[in-house]
Amino acid sequence: MNKYIISMLFVIGLSALTSAQQSAIYTNELVLYNQALELYNNRQFLAAQNLFDKVRDMVDDENIDADCTYYIANCAVWLNQRDADQLLEEFVIKYPTSIKRNSAYLDAANYYFDNGKYAYARKWYEKVDEGNLSRKEKERFNFNNGYAYFKIQRFNEAKKFLSRVQDSPEYGAKAKYYLGFIAYEGDNYQEADRLFDEVKDLNEYNKNLSYFQSDMNFKSGNFEEAIREGLAQLPKSKPSERSELNKIIGESYFNLGEYQKAIPYLKEYRGRKGKWNNTDYYYLGYVYYKNGDYASAISEFNKIVDGRNATAQNAYYHLAESYLNTDHKQQALNAFKNASEMDFDAKIKEDAMYNYGKLSYDIGNSYESTPSVLLNFLDQYPNTEYEEEMKELLISSYITSKNYKEAMDLLEGSRNFADKEVYQKVAFYRAIELYGENDYNEAIIYFDKSLKQPVHPKFEARAIYWKAESAYLLNDFDEALIGFKEFENSTGGSTISEYEQLDYNLGYTYFKLKQYPQAAKHFEAYSNNDSADELRQTDTFLRLGDSHFISSKYWPAMEAYNKAIKANGPDADYAHYQKAISYGFVNKNNQKIKDLEMFLLQYTRSTYRDDAMFALGDVYIAENKIDRGIQAYDRLIREIPRSSYVPKALLKQGLVFYNGDKGNSALSKFKRVVADYPGSAEAVQAVNTARLIYVDLGRTDEYASWVKGLSFVSVTDADLDNTSYEAAEKQFLENNESAAINGFEKYLNEFPNGIHALKSNFYLAQLLFKRGDKDASIPHYEFVLQSDRTEFTEQALARLSQVHLENRSYEKAIPILERLEQDADFPQNIVFAQSNLMKSNYQLLNYQKTIEYADKVLANPKIENDVKSDAKIFTARAALQTNDLVRAQKAYKEVRKIAKGELAAESLYYDAYFKNLNADYKNSNVTIQKLAKDYPGYRLYGSKGLVLMAKNFYGLKDAYQATYILESVIKNFADYPDVVEEATEELKKIKAEEAKTNSSIQTEQ
Repeated sequence: MNKYIISMLFVIGLSALTSAQQSAIYTNELVLYNQALELYNNRQFLAAQNLFDKVRDMVDDENIDADCTYYIANCAVWLNQRDADQLLEEFVIKYPTSIKRNSAYLDAANYYFDNGKYAYARKWYEKVDEGNLSRKEKERFNFNNGYAYFKIQRFNEAKKFLSRVQDSPEYGAKAKYYLGFIAYEGDNYQEADRLFDEVKDLNEYNKNLSYFQSDMNFKSGNFEEAIREGLAQLPKSKPSERSELNKIIGESYFNLGEYQKAIPYLKEYRGRKGKWNNTDYYYLGYVYYKNGDYASAISEFNKIVDGRNATAQNAYYHLAESYLNTDHKQQALNAFKNASEMDFDAKIKEDAMYNYGKLSYDIGNSYESTPSVLLNFLDQYPNTEYEEEMKELLISSYITSKNYKEAMDLLEGSRNFADKEVYQKVAFYRAIELYGENDYNEAIIYFDKSLKQPVHPKFEARAIYWKAESAYLLNDFDEALIGFKEFENSTGGSTISEYEQLDYNLGYTYFKLKQYPQAAKHFEAYSNNDSADELRQTDTFLRLGDSHFISSKYWPAMEAYNKAIKANGPDADYAHYQKAISYGFVNKNNQKIKDLEMFLLQYTRSTYRDDAMFALGDVYIAENKIDRGIQAYDRLIREIPRSSYVPKALLKQGLVFYNGDKGNSALSKFKRVVADYPGSAEAVQAVNTARLIYVDLGRTDEYASWVKGLSFVSVTDADLDNTSYEAAEKQFLENNESAAINGFEKYLNEFPNGIHALKSNFYLAQLLFKRGDKDASIPHYEFVLQSDRTEFTEQALARLSQVHLENRSYEKAIPILERLEQDADFPQNIVFAQSNLMKSNYQLLNYQKTIEYADKVLANPKIENDVKSDAKIFTARAALQTNDLVRAQKAYKEVRKIAKGELAAESLYYDAYFKNLNADYKNSNVTIQKLAKDYPGYRLYGSKGLVLMAKNFYGLKDAYQATYILESVIKNFADYPDVVEEATEELKKIKAEEAKTNSSIQTEQ
């Protein structure tokens, strides 16, 4: 044996010895490894994990170490330990070539799948290498993967995996069921039906198939089969499916036209997540509609909010018809309007617009004028079968809508449908509307437009009459007389009611033209008119008396005044006073005294008391009853110290004393006139008469000293003063206004405190006011008002307050108006002051003062209806602002009896408002409909009324009407941002509430 062989035997022997030693070492560890594996296979994962961990620490073998690491990680997965994922990842990273790598992924995926954690399962399935799986593992892999995707409704991915195992003996039935469901959800009902049919005999799945097959038949249009399947399944269905089955059955009956049968099943539907949608409400509403149960149809249709599709258009159209069938015309108008605004069905759109137009004509329309609605229909459908009917309504609507301004705009802006008779009437009514708003110049323009189309004699005559009235109120009496005479001779004049007032108006026109005999003739004629208005007839007696009085026909005058006194009208005191004065002109001073004394006893609050006291003083003096005369003047000065007669009475007393040689007493009176009323005509006369007394008494130095202290007179400049003034006055009297203005300005520049400064300032102010330069008149009126009381005070107060009111300078106007109220002799100026104090205080938020002055105005029995209406409306407004709702409601009720135009619209709105506050929603809406019908031109109150109507409808559980009206307000009334803001907020609240039960409603987040 050579050395090499011996050497090899040695090595072999040594190796065998070493191997034997290592086997002995591994024997113990292998036993432990097998024990751990046995624990793992018996699902004792925690004990197995601990033992694998121990073996891994003991063995220095990469294969055993890898296996132990694999099983430790797998045990962590089964034990749901927090670091299981990390352990698996560490295993894969550390042993990338381990044959257990794929098993690790698959085991983890299957574990998570079996525990229903499909997202985790898919994560691990994605790591699995399908190529290394056995056929059985691959089938489980595909089914589990497909089912995991199915559970999260990723049907395309699910279908890919499930399709691989649909022929598998173990997974095939399950796969077909889920593939069938995927086909069902994808509306592939033929494929779904085939797959479901293959598994229908399996009890595990059959219990759900009737529902799916019923739904598939419904969606495929096989409604009878859907009903059969649904009815079969209904008794044994789960609660979650019962609602859907009822829906399928009900809608199938619906589609078959068996509406009565549909009702109970549709009603049993509970909605998705407890909510219906607009389509659900449509189905139930429509079956009620088809069965003639319109009230129930309305209750379902009006839950359809925010509808913007063909179903909604159809629903709103049938809702409108249901409203019409239950005589709810306003609701029908809104629903037809809504349906007409959608383009899904052209026939429904046209028919809805047609009905919208007819209802607008019938009940009025707050959104837009009826003529514009009808014109829009005819423009959109020029060949409509309703053309003639709509044209007739259009022509009539111009009159009935009472929105004459827009009607005129439409008539003048459209070449179509321009009927001359309609134009004549609409122009006339527009003119009357402007007349009622005191815009007489503009009214005359429209009366002329009406007269250019003299189709109807009565309307021609009325236009002539009211044009003359407008001219009269513009103080154009010559033009007014021409108009009234033309009316008297017109063809249709004698056939209309205005003719009864002709003598009254002619009487006044002649009176203003100072043609008093002619005035008396017509007043006499009117006073004999048995059908004359009572108040006007009483007024006629007064003006007849005045006409005779001015014509110096005192006995006829007194007869007329006696008739006025007998009538006991609001101006009976004036008649009594004038009658007393008349006795003086027929040399019956004793009777004059008797009547004046009686007047002062009988009329304790008359504005003519100071006139009577002054006249009584005069007649006593004339009868040489000097002491009684002085006493009468003293009474006037004492009882009515702010009367314009006070400086006259003082001057008269001075003159009486002067004529009675009581120089010092006379000087005392004259000096008081000069001191209290500087610059007045009485003060100038007092100075001149005092000069004579001082001369008679030889006290000229004293006179000179006194006069030097007077700012309004300068003896040395008197001639220049008088000359300058007379030059200006001459231009004034000759109506040369520009020259007069220049003359008075020149005079005041030269003699700012001259003898005639008071007159010059007043006349200059009047001229500037008349010219329209009203702001320039202010300092001149203010100069006049620096004196306590003169003959110009009242007019200056009235004009200056008017300037401040027009400038909306209410703070400046109020003190002037307060003084006018105290100082005015003319009753109309007192009413003017009080009514404007009422309005000015309202503008300055002084609501209590507003109410106080409104009460003063209303306490006056002589006020006209328009002033009375103003007082009541401001009472109502101020009461609202102070939250005195009872008073406000009462005041608005009173306004409605007499108000016209915008005030009438306002009062109607608040009538509806208070009814809404009292939850009287139906009657509130009736009032709003009246507002829309009678006053469509006042869009502010129309828009506010619509918001109120929406609140009423929501109070009546009609969400559709409420939301549609509010949306229409937001869309159509951008000119009134406050109203739109209120509508927007109300709409948000309603939608938020309705969205709780209707899934179709979109709310703002």
